[in-house]
Amino acid sequence: MNFYLELEKALFSADINTKELIVDRAIEYCQDFSVTFKEHTPIIPTKPSYSKICKIVEPKELPKRGDFSRLKGQIALVHSIAHIEFSAIDLAIDAAYRFTNMPREYKLDWLIVAQDEIRHFKMLKRLLEKLGSFYGDLPVHKGLFDASINSKDSVLDRMAVIPRYFEASGLDVNPKLINRLKSFKKSEITLELIEALGIIYQEEIDHVYKGDKWFKYLCNIEGSDYRVRYLDILERYNLRGRASQFDIEGRKKAGFSCEELIELGAKECK
Repeated sequence: MNFYLELEKALFSADINTKELIVDRAIEYCQDFSVTFKEHTPIIPTKPSYSKICKIVEPKELPKRGDFSRLKGQIALVHSIAHIEFSAIDLAIDAAYRFTNMPREYKLDWLIVAQDEIRHFKMLKRLLEKLGSFYGDLPVHKGLFDASINSKDSVLDRMAVIPRYFEASGLDVNPKLINRLKSFKKSEITLELIEALGIIYQEEIDHVYKGDKWFKYLCNIEGSDYRVRYLDILERYNLRGRASQFDIEGRKKAGFSCEELIELGAKECK
């Protein structure tokens, strides 16, 4: 297997089955300790893979989700979550593909994350189909893609910005969304979405944990205080002060300490 060229194909492909096949093969390759990784210069994508199937607009141009009790609102919500998961697939593949000098364990971690994200996306894709819709039916934004491009030159920045900031922010939102959904009529769609979000939440804790692990690993190599370094990166990417309410327990499981959460703006942490 030409590891990096195959990951490149997966990263640029908009076909979920192609991504899944390559990621599964790449995981097997990484698990074989007799193989080596050839030198490779990664390509910088100019647009996200989903641009082939989705209309990309500015966030302010996205249609409002509307009432979840109506079909249009259900499609909008499921589509928006599916888009986050599709974006996360590419982010995980890119993490393994782009930073070639990182250890084998790092590559394997992010390929397993990509495998999880593919499964999450396929759950939501099936839900969209049950609603009479499909991924690409609604416009999307490319905020996560832009964040990946902005952090393309530094694996330390990437680990801070994507898993430790954006994915951790997803942990903060997920439980609140599940509780909101529980207030609606218990239809088949609602119950399936609640179940899917529960699975995503539990597995995203592990994804954030992996980002936390490699962020601290890199800070240790350069001899820096990870808490100070993280705040510095958030400042540079203009991400300070955006979080309001934290999922304290989820973030603690993912590697955040109470001391750091208080520094980041949590009102209390036990």
